[in-house]
Formats: sequence, structure tokens, C-alpha cells
Amino acid sequence: MTSGKYVRVTTFRRDGTEVPTPVWVIQDGDALGVWTVADSGKVKRIRNRADVLVSACDIRGNPSGEVVPGRAAILNGEQTRHYRRLLVRKYGLTGRLTLLGSRLRRGVDGTVGIRITLD
Repeated sequence: MTSGKYVRVTTFRRDGTEVPTPVWVIQDGDALGVWTVADSGKVKRIRNRADVLVSACDIRGNPSGEVVPGRAAILNGEQTRHYRRLLVRKYGLTGRLTLLGSRLRRGVDGTVGIRITLD
């Protein structure tokens, strides 16, 4: 699932409504890693309910693979820095520019890594 550029991470609202979001993905050992804005809806939903659904997808979030359940965890600052390095390694110049723009807009603490362990 990490060989592609994007995965579709589906989080759940309190009422159980699914909210799918396409995100960049990296390999983190036996888990998947994603990076996102710290105050995004998906972070808030994961804090309330850690179970997620994950599938390969295109840039628009159209699924292209099987849906796999998993558990998501929001990472601390050091772990998030590690994810930023992995993103640069995988996404090259595009990754560097995206991270730079994010740091300028939100500061270093404006984004977090999310580790997803698949069931």
C-alpha cells in the first residue's frame, strides 16, 4: 500500500459517519505513516475514535485497492520530525516544498504525524 503516492484514510465522526481523505503515505516499519495539519478534522476524529479504514487511492481519493481496517495514533514532536524526513525521502522536491510551505504558514508544531497499524 505504500508503493503508491496516496492512501485514503477513512475516519469516523461521533455519529459513525465515515469521512474519507486522501493523504500522502510512508512506510513506518510494519505500519503506515501519514502527515497532516495538527488541528484538522481527521486529527480530532482520531482523538475521539482511533479505528480507521485504509485503502490505496488516486490523488482525488478514488479507491484503487482493498479496504483494510486499522488503528491510528497521533505522534509526538520527535516522531513527527522523523515522518517529515521520510516524506522528503519519498516525495523528493515536491515533499520539501510542501513541508517548507507548511512550516512557513503553520510553524513547526502546526502539523503532526499519524501512525496507522493495520489489522
